[in-house]
Amino acid sequence: MKYPIAALLLAMSASFSVLAESLDLKNNAPAQYTVKKGDTLWDISNLYLKTPWEWRQLWQWNPQVSNPDKIYPGDVLVLKYDQQGRPILVLDKGIKKLSPSGRVVVQKNTAIPTLPLAMIAPFLEYEQALDKDALQQSPMVLGASHNVKMTTLGHTLYIKGNLTQAASYGIYRQGEPYIDPATGETLAYETRLVGAGRVTRAGNLDQGTPSSVEVEMIKQEIKSGDVLLPISQGQSYTVQFNMERPEKISEGTIIASTNKLREFGTTAVVVLNLGSKSQLKEGYILDIMKQSPTVIEGDYGPRYVEDANSLEKFMKDVRELFGKDNTENSVVWTMPKEKAGELMVFKVYDNISYAMVMKSIRPIRVGDTVSAD
Repeated sequence: MKYPIAALLLAMSASFSVLAESLDLKNNAPAQYTVKKGDTLWDISNLYLKTPWEWRQLWQWNPQVSNPDKIYPGDVLVLKYDQQGRPILVLDKGIKKLSPSGRVVVQKNTAIPTLPLAMIAPFLEYEQALDKDALQQSPMVLGASHNVKMTTLGHTLYIKGNLTQAASYGIYRQGEPYIDPATGETLAYETRLVGAGRVTRAGNLDQGTPSSVEVEMIKQEIKSGDVLLPISQGQSYTVQFNMERPEKISEGTIIASTNKLREFGTTAVVVLNLGSKSQLKEGYILDIMKQSPTVIEGDYGPRYVEDANSLEKFMKDVRELFGKDNTENSVVWTMPKEKAGELMVFKVYDNISYAMVMKSIRPIRVGDTVSAD
């Protein structure tokens, strides 16, 4: 019986080795870290792991922590290793005297967010995109209590729609359409926040009475035809996301950036042509892939498209009509895509989603693709 037992022990040892190796711990990972106000889960994960989305795995053998997505300012994290050599993070429960003069008390009622709160809060509080039907069905600004070009604070707006008494609403204007580059389909419309207000009269459309809203915030001119939507300010919305890498998801494309720049990098917020209909979820980590330039192998040797002559460019266009697979006889060579960075999805609609660039190896552009491969 000793040989089967030895084989079993060897298999168990190998499985633990695989588990230990599955976490790519950074060489300079701190032995101890005190969580500070302003930290994010991504920041802390990035301190310890080369693959920060595996944060939960670093905690999974630790019975002290029931929810690794909720870490609080003042928590002291200690890096240890279990009997099988697997790295784990534990909370230091001991009381540490910080100074001879007194004890610092940390209010632990608010867990640190996964992403920088100041950057994502406006996207969570206010709507960013709506489809055509939602825009047409939303309450609409008819006019105001003052016949002036620029509505100011304290003015009353009259709204076609039954609103909730004393509730806060954002006032939005339809922006540019978000177009799927693959199909040409309009996925949604950008909604630009122009102001906000509070309902002073709920109204009754059945009796022909519009709702009344007092303007409390203005970002730009409020016009007739703008629409109203409830806002989440002061309400409950999550800022802790379960960071994970999906096993499989359709390849998507960055179709817009909220900063409207030609190139962007870390912390930029981008729009993807993937949404809940593509099984995308908040917290998903995706690779950003950049297409390498196409090369045309002509009479003058291999050249990039911008250096090719008209005939060679025509050949490229014809080739793309019939696919982009290379063969040994190819004249037009489609080069591989290379990883340019990583992003995390934090707000998902039906057909589009918003994500933050967490890592950029090269400048990111609209048109770059995203995948989980």
